[in-house]
Amino acid sequence: MTLKPTYHILAGSIRNAIALSAMILIGISADSGIGVAMAADRTAVYAPHFRSLQVYPEGNYYAPPIVSLGAPSDRITVSFDEIADSRSYLRYRLVHCDAMWRPDGLLENEYLRGFNEANIDTYDFSQGTNINYVHYSLTVPNENMEYTLSGNYLIQVYNEDDPDTTLLQAAFSVTENTIELGAGVTSRTDFDYNGHHQQLDIEADFKKASTLNNPYTDLAVTISQNGRIDNEVMLRAPSRAGGGKASYQHLPELVFPAGNEYRRMECVSTLYPGMKVESIEYAEPFYHIVVGGDESRDGQTYLYDQTQFGRFTVRNSNTNDSDTEADYVMVHFTLYSPRLKDVDVFLDGDFTQRRFDPESLMVYNAAYQAYEKTLMLKQGAYNYQYLTVPHGSMKGNTSPMEGDYYQTVNEYLIKAYYRVPGERYDRLGGATVVYSGK
Repeated sequence: MTLKPTYHILAGSIRNAIALSAMILIGISADSGIGVAMAADRTAVYAPHFRSLQVYPEGNYYAPPIVSLGAPSDRITVSFDEIADSRSYLRYRLVHCDAMWRPDGLLENEYLRGFNEANIDTYDFSQGTNINYVHYSLTVPNENMEYTLSGNYLIQVYNEDDPDTTLLQAAFSVTENTIELGAGVTSRTDFDYNGHHQQLDIEADFKKASTLNNPYTDLAVTISQNGRIDNEVMLRAPSRAGGGKASYQHLPELVFPAGNEYRRMECVSTLYPGMKVESIEYAEPFYHIVVGGDESRDGQTYLYDQTQFGRFTVRNSNTNDSDTEADYVMVHFTLYSPRLKDVDVFLDGDFTQRRFDPESLMVYNAAYQAYEKTLMLKQGAYNYQYLTVPHGSMKGNTSPMEGDYYQTVNEYLIKAYYRVPGERYDRLGGATVVYSGK
């Protein structure tokens, strides 16, 4: 296969990237503009001049956004940037959701102590960067706002003079730790033996959930793989239950395609190429980072690589404070492949919020037989993979571009929700993380 020379990228894609970046800098979306948050949406950015959204337990970038109810040291941090020369007067609110991440209609005073609106007062301006931005952060609970129920929450950010338009939102969960979860992962599945899948078995001990008496009707367990939401499953009934425990075994929903280790790319400097970077060019006002061309890994020999399961880390190797001194660069991804019929190809990772939308959609270049995408990203280390999504579907497949290898180390997040008769919300009884191959 003939690889596309770097100068072809600089001659073509960068011109398009500059036009795109101009729209970003003046706050105009390339597709539809700012949108109101949709039901069942999770972590998402709706206004294109907001970037690098992260949500995590305070002090741990690499953990799922889950905290314990009533634990003073457990807090959620949300951070993001606005591409702008001056600060905006931003506010945020909390919305309680059911197990499917739909707002459940509870009154604010039913799930909050304090006021359900607060200013984002923690911000700082970028320093020494080509692209000016403002870095914001907030942490909950705080002296103004404290959640009082377990379950799922959305932090919605809006401009103080337009509260009806959500600019971005961050999803997190609060557990009451009344359900103890145990789980294992094996490559000896009901579909194949050391083949292309991994299978879980789960046990939920709900003896501490004193009001939960019927796990067949009142208990639901969700499983997500590497932070993805497109292939998350919900189990509504256990395989068997008794003695205050519910077991989930040999169910089709417990079998996941094994996938592959995430690909890695580092754009931590504009002075030298980082991991997987082929070249660095400057075209005002951006540095352009050309990532070395990728190909399908299906059918290749599995290679272990320690990744962060699709997460990213903001980092500039030449600064002391990457939050405000890392620059924004245009990153060019290329995936060499014949054009696939009746499917789209998307970039998957936390940097695209795991959403299948125009921001993550790869565009096919027939002249070079390659899928291409240019994104404005903050300097840092990024995990990514390519998912194929059949037309009319919202579920991605790893096999065509990444392959499915039973040895892959995957992070599975398991949550147990329950709602007993007479209650109006889904409690999160417990949560745990288990890794395949460990």
